[in-house]
Amino acid sequence: MPGPCWYDRPRRIRRGAALTLFLAGVLAAGAVTGTWDERAADGAESAGRRPADAAALGRLAGERAAQAAADGKSGAQAAGEVVSRSGDRWAAVYTPGEFADFQDELAGAYVGVGLWVRQQDGGVVTVCRVQPGGPAARAGITAGDRLDAVGGRPVRGRPVTETVARLRGDGPGAGEGAAGSPVRLELRRGARHWSVTLRRVRLHTPNVTVERPAGAGPVRIRVAAFARGTGAAVRRAVRAADVRHGLLLDLRGNTGGLVSEAVATASVFLDGGLVATYDVHGSQRALYARGAGDTRTPLVVLVDGGTMSAAELLSGALQDRGRAVVVGTPTFGKGSVQMPRTLPDGSVAELTVGHYRTPSGRAVDGAGITPDVLAGERAEKRARTVLSGLGTGA
Repeated sequence: MPGPCWYDRPRRIRRGAALTLFLAGVLAAGAVTGTWDERAADGAESAGRRPADAAALGRLAGERAAQAAADGKSGAQAAGEVVSRSGDRWAAVYTPGEFADFQDELAGAYVGVGLWVRQQDGGVVTVCRVQPGGPAARAGITAGDRLDAVGGRPVRGRPVTETVARLRGDGPGAGEGAAGSPVRLELRRGARHWSVTLRRVRLHTPNVTVERPAGAGPVRIRVAAFARGTGAAVRRAVRAADVRHGLLLDLRGNTGGLVSEAVATASVFLDGGLVATYDVHGSQRALYARGAGDTRTPLVVLVDGGTMSAAELLSGALQDRGRAVVVGTPTFGKGSVQMPRTLPDGSVAELTVGHYRTPSGRAVDGAGITPDVLAGERAEKRARTVLSGLGTGA
């Protein structure tokens, strides 16, 4: 079976597969002040570290970054070396430019050429989707074309994530991934072989897509990530949908994003109440749904091993609150809370400070969400069968 369809927007599996809580104010150099709110971005998993160690680790990383900067060296690299030895496996250090790019991604923007690729049997990489109006589309590349090389390096048999990184300019030797930077692709279509040089541009891609059946059947709302505005987009999609046959909320492959948007999405389907709890340095906090949501329409949530962090928070909340039936395979299991800390040289360290739990108190980190109905390749068919047994939303 072919693998999933990946596109040239970074998924931040290493850096961004869990939960980072942002502060209400601007991050101050070397320290963070202000009050906690629910705004969040993808973060990282704790691997055996205790959250209380984050403060000392942050101070040490800041000291090393300041010393490196004073010596004319990379502060981010020096801080990264400290963090990599800390035992906080999924912590990360961003340069100022990388962190700025990260903020753009949270707004749904990225730099790339507008290609989705899939790895077939034998390691062959093919184009599975092209973003309309993007560089790839303007160059005449279409779904089904085979991608043989990126930047002069063959892609067959290489990890598809590496291919995606090279399309963006994030891979080793791939060049700068800035808007306007060139990338050369070698492709084939049947007997035709050709190469083309594309220039990366800043693109926007919708994180919420809606599929309406041609005949009778449920509407499927797919959420690819929780960027800014996702909750409002889901609410609009639900209001516009014909819900007589229920709704499928597809979170498969969703690597997370802003926890505030996950909570906003939960609010679409809940009539207030608890969405999740989390701890920060041992202090317990809670996240609540707001307003009156649609509590009548039958709802099934689709998940898989690529469902992470904020997506796990949402699916766990809907499952615990009895609002949805979860169908698919166990989720990834990333439920750590991180705090971004701006270092003296302007780089940003994301360090684990706590973990979150579902409304019933289940820990997600390292455990994930177990679906109510286990289903692999036939998950969507099973989901539709489940929906048919839940009645109607009329």
